[in-house]
Amino acid sequence: MPIKRHLGEARRAPVPRPAPCLPLGRWPGYAVAVWGLLFAVPSFVWAMGGTFGAQSMVSPSLVKLARDGVPWFLAVLWVTGFVKLFGALIGIGLTRLRGVRISRLMVLCGGGAAVLLTWHGCLFVLYGVLVETGAVSVAPGLVELTRWYLYLWGPWFIVGGLAFAVAAARYVRRHEDRRVVQVYGAVGALGALLLSMASTATGIG
Repeated sequence: MPIKRHLGEARRAPVPRPAPCLPLGRWPGYAVAVWGLLFAVPSFVWAMGGTFGAQSMVSPSLVKLARDGVPWFLAVLWVTGFVKLFGALIGIGLTRLRGVRISRLMVLCGGGAAVLLTWHGCLFVLYGVLVETGAVSVAPGLVELTRWYLYLWGPWFIVGGLAFAVAAARYVRRHEDRRVVQVYGAVGALGALLLSMASTATGIG
């Protein structure tokens, strides 16, 4: 009888449930979205003729192009602004599991953005450090501009790149077609790496 009573109590005992966790680890995707939205604001402001903050933070030649309203440069500003908004949408997309085709596109873009942004951010920081230490000399009027790239733009690019990398990596780990999606992320990252190396070697971009 005691054995049966214990068995009955064991059957009636509630089964412990696993502790709830954040679905898909959404914060990296939302961080990408916020990063992209904030980064798009200057592009649209400068495209509409405003140069607030650009005089000290951006190359003087680019500021002049914006002030003069050069059509092709304004078009570039508008395009870059929408590209940054697209990056924000990618971040939001990486917060939830999607279909296979959409997942491939998002991870492809996420991997590419992670490498591109981190690469250029590190170059900005490295160049700024070389200028600050005297290893590289620049015109006196460009010293302050170099510091903006060292302390603002470089770290800003790196933060964005790492956010894309974490968001894409978490998405891949939770996708049912993990291996295929992972390949697309690797292709995006490799393509971005080759493009970054080519732009650095040729001095374009």
